Amino acid sequence: MKLTGWWKNRSSAGKVELYTRWSFHFFVVIEIFSIGLAALGSVAGKTSPASPAVGITLFLTVCVHSVLVGFLSSRALDWIVGRRERPVRLALATTTLTAAVVIAVLALQASGRSGDPAVAPSLVAGMTSFTSGTLVLCLREVRHMRLPAPASAAFVALVAAAFGTPAGSAAAIAVAVLLAGVFLSAACGFSGWLLNTVYELDRTRELQAQLAVAEERLRFGRDLHDVMGRNLAVIALKSELAVQLARRGRPEAVDQMVEVQRIARESQKEVRDVVRGYREADLAVELEGARGVLRAAGMDCRVEFDRGRELTAEAQSALGWVVREATTNVLRHGDARSCVIRLTARTSGALTLVVENDGAPKSPAGPPGSGLAGLRERLAVLDGTLEAGPVGGGRFRLRAEIPGPAGAGPNRGLEARA
Repeated sequence: MKLTGWWKNRSSAGKVELYTRWSFHFFVVIEIFSIGLAALGSVAGKTSPASPAVGITLFLTVCVHSVLVGFLSSRALDWIVGRRERPVRLALATTTLTAAVVIAVLALQASGRSGDPAVAPSLVAGMTSFTSGTLVLCLREVRHMRLPAPASAAFVALVAAAFGTPAGSAAAIAVAVLLAGVFLSAACGFSGWLLNTVYELDRTRELQAQLAVAEERLRFGRDLHDVMGRNLAVIALKSELAVQLARRGRPEAVDQMVEVQRIARESQKEVRDVVRGYREADLAVELEGARGVLRAAGMDCRVEFDRGRELTAEAQSALGWVVREATTNVLRHGDARSCVIRLTARTSGALTLVVENDGAPKSPAGPPGSGLAGLRERLAVLDGTLEAGPVGGGRFRLRAEIPGPAGAGPNRGLEARA
């Protein structure tokens, strides 16, 4: 668990980011072993052997370049996900170093001190392509991402021609730089786009959860306003009337205050009904609303219930709150891709509501909230029970049961909605 928890407990966006980062870190190793070791081996056993100092210097230069490119890619990924500013200075430093190394390597090749003739083109093509791909990560517009590879190829061709390299050889090096640069630019550009898209989807999912909570608060505020608005207005009017009658010494003022007292007590009871969720609710509407919200969040949600069965107001209210809380939990916790909400009724009248989703975390991300405890209290009034927890395979199941008779009406079978 300790060895794999660092991966399983991450969100989808976190997993994609971790995979992308380590892919670019692996590029550092690839550059050192594929290009640096080739430069180091160019000093031995060649027809035009180079000085050992030249090979070691080239090898160390490649190591420094690869580490700098890896560092730039890490900072660029931080910029993509919004944690840092764009690494402009680091990108300029990497570009300057690459240009200087290209000039030095082509100068060594022109003077015949680079050892193996194939080493210089591989060094130039490899280092410029890695730089081009990393620079793409620092760009936002696609039209700008197309420039690093052709610009690198043109620069290499001009430098090679300036040192007297034959036109055919200079063109071959430029084509190699262009092809390698286009490949790595496309790979890096796609990786950056994918990471940004995944984080946008993750932020959208979080926004959906916040909207679900806000919608529930608006629903509560609406119900409270409907209950208290008229009653408070009546209380204010009758109190004002009682004051006027009392000032005139009329005995009807007592009757008005008795009426105010009655309305106030009724208002207290209605407010308690709203707070406890005892008001009649349409469970079918809650189920359809849950399906719509979860599908809008990108999940494959399946809702199964019998629209023709009549339930008591108490059962609908309690199960409606279970559906709301379960939907909010699916949106806010874990990384669900599919969810099943199933309401079944036995012939005895007992009701069972099951909400099951995948993508559940192995361990809770924080301390337990009060939502499930509140649902247990609501169900306990109807002698109902609530069970919630992982069921294996990365799935989480919430099961609410109300013993019968909880409803009446024919059992017409369950209607499935995808």
